[in-house]
Amino acid sequence: MYFYVYLDVNRQHRWTLYAANNRKIASSGEGYHNKQDCIAAINLVASTGQGAGTPIRYAA
Repeated sequence: MYFYVYLDVNRQHRWTLYAANNRKIASSGEGYHNKQDCIAAINLVASTGQGAGTPIRYAA
């Protein structure tokens, strides 16, 4: 399982959570102007379940 952070067409940061089988299981409901705000949202989602320590991958 991992979070994937990328820029959308509006140059806003978004995240998607992928399961171990590489299927999308969650995504951000909004874009974030700041990358740190996106990371904070990921940490909030991860803290609500067994997502603690889930790696974050970034788009190239």
